[in-house]
Amino acid sequence: MAQEKACPVYLIAGFLDSGKTSFINGILSDGFAMDGRTMLLCCEEGEVEYDKKLLRNVTVVTVDDQEQLTPEFLEAEQKKCRATQIIVEYNGMWQIQDFYVNSMPRSWVLYQIIATVEGPTFEMYSRNMASLMAEKLRNADMICINRCTGALCAALRQKNLRLLNRRADIYLEREDGESEDYMDGTVSAFDLEQPVIRISDEDYGLWYVEIMDNPRMYAGKTVVYRAIMCKPPQYGRYFTPGRFAMVCCAEDMTFLALACIGCDVSQIPERTWVEVTAQVAVEHWDPYEGDGPVLHVKSVVPCRKPAEEVVQM
Repeated sequence: MAQEKACPVYLIAGFLDSGKTSFINGILSDGFAMDGRTMLLCCEEGEVEYDKKLLRNVTVVTVDDQEQLTPEFLEAEQKKCRATQIIVEYNGMWQIQDFYVNSMPRSWVLYQIIATVEGPTFEMYSRNMASLMAEKLRNADMICINRCTGALCAALRQKNLRLLNRRADIYLEREDGESEDYMDGTVSAFDLEQPVIRISDEDYGLWYVEIMDNPRMYAGKTVVYRAIMCKPPQYGRYFTPGRFAMVCCAEDMTFLALACIGCDVSQIPERTWVEVTAQVAVEHWDPYEGDGPVLHVKSVVPCRKPAEEVVQM
């Protein structure tokens, strides 16, 4: 029997009036539904309506009761409209996990979760519905916080939402419609107030990108991470433990390493897994072609390799 083709699902989550419908109108206006039929599953109706001019290839299915969301019902609705992709405007009072664990048909694949947040009500929902708010932000692949003033942007960065969700892309939309990246060089995905910042195996790729983009954020900080020993002879007294990373396929494999100095590693064989403890400095290093993170190593000790040796970017 032929295997069913996977149907991508894009789930838009957020409380009432957080901008979910406006976000959906925005992606539809960019031609999202031009190439295939789309089922738009509406689980919550707000004041803003879908733009009818954008619904040519889109069938809207409205659900008022969470108990309606069964795999059988959703699969039948998909077949009716012959949809090849699904957008879900999810009810802000429902747990996201309930949908992808209990409701989705087996042929549906959750491609992306986008959480929309109205900036001026962020604090209120955080206080009064903390668990529901945190669940949306923690599960999201993208977080869009709208209607932000300059003061609110600064206050949200002070809260450091990256500690709640390290991997999501976070955008702050100003009142004039302009958008800015939450990561402006002042916010870290890691708790930099800790005396020792331990980088987990699964976070190595995220940390590497952050420290390379904003090395001064880490100046003077002590970090601990696991990596593969590498001692390129052309680098002299510098050594470069790192991790292999794959962006999308094996052909994309690259070695992500930082300059290390200050410790005798002559007795540690190449390609041995090691735990590095080091203090970060920002210094000139020729291979960087300028200033970058140089790790002044306090200790290098052999360690077991992680369960996943290759970093997924």
